[in-house]
Amino acid sequence: MIFSSKLIEDAVQEFSKLPGIGKKTALRMVLQLLKMEKQSVDGFTNALSRMRHEVQFCTSCHNVSDGPICAICDNRSRNHSQVCVVENIRDVIAIESTQQYNGLYHVLGGILSPLDGIGPEQLYISTLQTRVQEKEVEELIMALSPTIEGDTTVYYIARQLKDLPVRITTIARGIAFGGELEYADEMTLARSIAKRLPIENYVSVKSI
Repeated sequence: MIFSSKLIEDAVQEFSKLPGIGKKTALRMVLQLLKMEKQSVDGFTNALSRMRHEVQFCTSCHNVSDGPICAICDNRSRNHSQVCVVENIRDVIAIESTQQYNGLYHVLGGILSPLDGIGPEQLYISTLQTRVQEKEVEELIMALSPTIEGDTTVYYIARQLKDLPVRITTIARGIAFGGELEYADEMTLARSIAKRLPIENYVSVKSI
């Protein structure tokens, strides 16, 4: 791809670094920005810059936040005795979009995958255990993607918490095995949350 402007070429190069964005798509984006008012482009770039430099991670649940504690954890109207355990921030957004859940979250930052070098130390499992021990958490909803890695993570967490007085449930299998949680439609995800199952129906914790 030959450019008559080094500025355009540099901008295309930066956009094409984003996942799923090829050079042609990046070029269309850059040309669209050229059509926009300069003030609009300034607002766009400033928002991206502020996001990258100012976004924090909640010290309680590890979700993205504008301050030390995210808006969800800081919301007194939510059910603080219920914590939904998810793999990543995208899963929080997916579940919130259903408008069927009013508890808190705990973002693990991934799932166990020994082949990829991801063990318990790379995830926020210890902080989850601390939350259950120190806070009045009555139920953990394991809302991990129904894959082998996701199931392994559920097994591990259940084993770590089996001596603590907390009810552990899992989302119903409305989510197909092998699927990714973030790609489930909102209705299916909402039903899976509403029809969650006791973990005893899902895995024998004593046998782990």
